[in-house]
Amino acid sequence: MRTIALALCLGAWLASGIASAAGRVYGRVYFVEPDNGATVQSPFKVRFGVEGLRIAPAGDATPGTGHHHLIIDGDPIPQKEGVPSDERHLHFGKGQTKTELALPPGEHTLTLQFADGAHRSYGPELSSSIRVKVAP
Repeated sequence: MRTIALALCLGAWLASGIASAAGRVYGRVYFVEPDNGATVQSPFKVRFGVEGLRIAPAGDATPGTGHHHLIIDGDPIPQKEGVPSDERHLHFGKGQTKTELALPPGEHTLTLQFADGAHRSYGPELSSSIRVKVAP
């Protein structure tokens, strides 16, 4: 009976996608919209997704949780580094999964970065980048 309970607990832990080894958290973040390579009119909708972790507001220190950050024309943030707060690094600390973005015409890279409740990055492994062209 104890073996079955242990096996069930282990299975649930593995299926959760939150298992960590050497301080790494497993999961993925992605753009629901727009598509990579899309041509958009400003302002445009951006929707975020996450698998293997749970959305939680800034300040929540529960392991395996965090919130999205959108980096405009910048690179992913190294693991455990704080995500800057400026016009190129947008924080969604209330747990938001969508926004409307106004950018000047031209090519732009959008990078979605997942970070913990203290805005510490989960690293490039939990980031995703797309390119969009904003029409004039």
